[in-house]
Amino acid sequence: MEQDRHLLPILTQSPTFQQCTLVATIALFSWILIHRWSQRNKTGPKTWPLIGASIELLKNYDRMHDWLADHLSVSKTITVPLPFTTYTYIAEPSNVAHVLKTNFSNYPKGELYRSYMDVLLGDGIFNADGEMWRKQRKTASFEFASKNLRDFSTTVFRDYALKLSNILCNVSIIHQDIDMQDLYMRMTLDSICKVGFGVEIGTLSPDLPDNSFAHAFDEANTIVTLRFIDPFWRIKRFLNLGSEALLERSIKVVDDFTYNMIRRRKAEWNNNKMKHDILSRFIDLGKEPESGFDSDKSLRDVVLNFVIAGRDTTATTLSWFTYMIITHPKIADKLCMELKGFEEQRAKEENIKLITCDKDDDHSFESKVSQFAGLLNYDSLGKLSHLTAAISETLRLYPAVPQEKQDPKGAIRDDVLPDGTKVKAGWLVTYVPYSMGRMVYNWGPDAKCFKPERWLKDGFLQSFSPFKFSAFQAGPRICLGRDSAYLQMKMTLAILCRFFEFKLVPDHPVHYRMMTVLSMAQGLKVRVFRRS
Repeated sequence: MEQDRHLLPILTQSPTFQQCTLVATIALFSWILIHRWSQRNKTGPKTWPLIGASIELLKNYDRMHDWLADHLSVSKTITVPLPFTTYTYIAEPSNVAHVLKTNFSNYPKGELYRSYMDVLLGDGIFNADGEMWRKQRKTASFEFASKNLRDFSTTVFRDYALKLSNILCNVSIIHQDIDMQDLYMRMTLDSICKVGFGVEIGTLSPDLPDNSFAHAFDEANTIVTLRFIDPFWRIKRFLNLGSEALLERSIKVVDDFTYNMIRRRKAEWNNNKMKHDILSRFIDLGKEPESGFDSDKSLRDVVLNFVIAGRDTTATTLSWFTYMIITHPKIADKLCMELKGFEEQRAKEENIKLITCDKDDDHSFESKVSQFAGLLNYDSLGKLSHLTAAISETLRLYPAVPQEKQDPKGAIRDDVLPDGTKVKAGWLVTYVPYSMGRMVYNWGPDAKCFKPERWLKDGFLQSFSPFKFSAFQAGPRICLGRDSAYLQMKMTLAILCRFFEFKLVPDHPVHYRMMTVLSMAQGLKVRVFRRS
């Protein structure tokens, strides 16, 4: 007791819990105020202690591409700290060239990025690094250069463009509003499954059936994109809750479809029914154990990477192109005139008498469209300079992959970009094609204007550095499917721009949806009219 009496003055002099809490609160608020005050002259998004720019990112998530463009128009490089990593966004060509080419070895995918995308892309070319990437790149490069694949793709793209044209013919008769983005997604899914798997899945049938694979693939694409700003996705995955539970179900549908296709194609291969599709080619290569394509899992990853590259990106660009010619009718008329001149010239070269038709007569109209499609091939499409320019201009303003979430670079070592920006080891560096196409410092004062003529000089196509026009990436990872994408887009749009006119359904909103590709949130609802 005597000892307790001696301790009493000490205890009464000790700070109370409430006092400690008050001191801690004051210290915390002081820390936050000092942190925020230190950013008063800082360019780029404002941050908070510990959580970085997460709040601002979440607030602007639905308009993130424009949010980034706003910041990058002020500063050519911005640094965005997040709880588990830091992003550096770049839009100036010399910085892009440094990351994608000059110091390429310092900027692989990195394990953090792979953890986000592994469930969908696996070890495919978009998700691979090092020797695994080099092997796939070499093989894919050889396959894309194959004349057999090119000729097969040309035939497939023409067939599906005609199927789309037939649907539009019927829609124009009954004056029915139609979602062009949905039709493009169906067409590109059917065509990439034909080119990739060698199978017909029939989503572009006249009755436009639902397809579980397409729905699940879109769902998975959206959810893995959300992972980049969702700090709790690992917890949700562990507990199998919310978006991660939906992702697991979607991936199961995707995998069931893909593995079934692999088994079918292997059975046909074993029965000497070799085909020209991409899967068949990789099954053939997989007979060599050293190839890395000897398992069903490796084949699954290969073809799904080609599907995400060839389906969504092409359909998205076709949708924005259609929107551009709707909002720029003079350009649509100019393209139609080019195509009519092309039609007459090609018919003369082939000694073909052109069919005359009444646009209100179904039979003659469809015959005319079919005859025109027969004049389109890989070489002849290369002569359509105005159409090609309009496609490139669409990609400049509306790149299919608006920011390279699909291909960010994880710095291995500390680095300094050409503009002096410091990048620490472990940070992710992302170039932003959507912003790059809108920057005055890249394209001049008319950067935000849709002007296909910027791609023409004296009537001939001109090109720009891929570090400036970055829609197909650049450097060692430049897109292998660029020519194939242009081939399908030119084949489809040549037919559509020659024979159809589109008008937007009144009051239909057009804005993008946040996912890996720049798809339209509510589709593209239009009314279709025939051209004679």
